[in-house]
Amino acid sequence: MRIIVATGLAALVSACGTAAPLAPPDGASLPTAPYGAAEKPASDELLRRDALAAPERSVELRRRSEERQDDPFDLPPE
Repeated sequence: MRIIVATGLAALVSACGTAAPLAPPDGASLPTAPYGAAEKPASDELLRRDALAAPERSVELRRRSEERQDDPFDLPPE
């Protein structure tokens, strides 16, 4: 019975985070404009990551097994 209640409670708590868009707390403001920018970026722009911060992954699946090359640094423990 406790497991069912704990699972239900965890589901309710995890779902409440997406109820409203993000906004700064009361009495706080967004950061100042970056040096050289004419206006402050919006909260959506601050949350967007650059390509360098989140590079795209190239997924290259192996079609068949291949022999490993000899690794001179793969030494047994002493």
